[in-house]
Amino acid sequence: TMKQLAIGVIISVILVYFSLRGIDYQGLIRGLQGIAPGYAAAALAIMILMQAVRSVRWGVILSPIHKVGQFDLFAVTNVGFLAIASLPARLGEFARPLLIAKKAPIKMSSALATIFIERIFDSLTIFLIFAVTMLMTPLPSWLIRSSAIFLLLTLAILSFMVFMLFRRELCLRLLAPLINRLPGRYAVQVGRLLHQFIDGFGMMAKPRLLAQTAALSVFFWLIDAFAIYMMFKAFHLTLPFIAAFVVLVILMIGIAIPAGPGFVGNWHFFCILGLTLYGVPKTEALSFAIVYHFLSIGVVIILGLLFLPANRFSLADLKNMARKPD
Repeated sequence: TMKQLAIGVIISVILVYFSLRGIDYQGLIRGLQGIAPGYAAAALAIMILMQAVRSVRWGVILSPIHKVGQFDLFAVTNVGFLAIASLPARLGEFARPLLIAKKAPIKMSSALATIFIERIFDSLTIFLIFAVTMLMTPLPSWLIRSSAIFLLLTLAILSFMVFMLFRRELCLRLLAPLINRLPGRYAVQVGRLLHQFIDGFGMMAKPRLLAQTAALSVFFWLIDAFAIYMMFKAFHLTLPFIAAFVVLVILMIGIAIPAGPGFVGNWHFFCILGLTLYGVPKTEALSFAIVYHFLSIGVVIILGLLFLPANRFSLADLKNMARKPD
């Protein structure tokens, strides 16, 4: 983990350097001072709503395993995203499965599978938004190529998940030669974990839950784009609403890079990249990126800390779960 942290921090430092290169610091300060607080407050309110929508959607995905109370879902979601923002190398992704398994009769490996479903729905929704955006505005070829690679990877993972769910026995038979190479008790344990993991995909066999999850995903990313649009207004940027989708897609590609904690560097660099496509000067784009990052991460940190006392976990717990998810 120390090696992963070091690599992540190095990536962040490089991206911070490129974000700061050629910046007019007086202009940066003027940009930060000129922010319209009403629009920034509206963006902040939307960011809080986004966390609530995330928790409702996760409840739908978890429901075939166990119906978890909405308060517990909201609390665990916020602590989980605090862990993602605070810890290196996406280790924080294990926090929510770990915590929900303490709150409800859900196996950690099943809960981990629901996080995979969540990420797949996020990716597919972003690609849908991107496809609509492509029809309405010219986009650089590097962005189209990057998105196509991510889409192919997402569809490959989704296909394997569907295969595991609907052809469970065949999947286990195909994996048996690998599992059987393990020592006896480990082979039994891995087989059991794999069954529990596949159980976590249960909602994909239920059309009503699929429709609910898809609708909540579309709503989530639309309001995320609206938060970015409110930030445009806060910085007096006369950009169309479609530009918010472009910035959103580029930002999502950027923060998928495993940089240092808090997405420092990659958030700023890719936010600038998105805004400069629309002719926003780099200094203005950086002041936007700083405030947008501060508010987004601030919401995650404050809500996470609010619910942390009742949802404690240790780094050792996460490391153990990363090695053995149950």
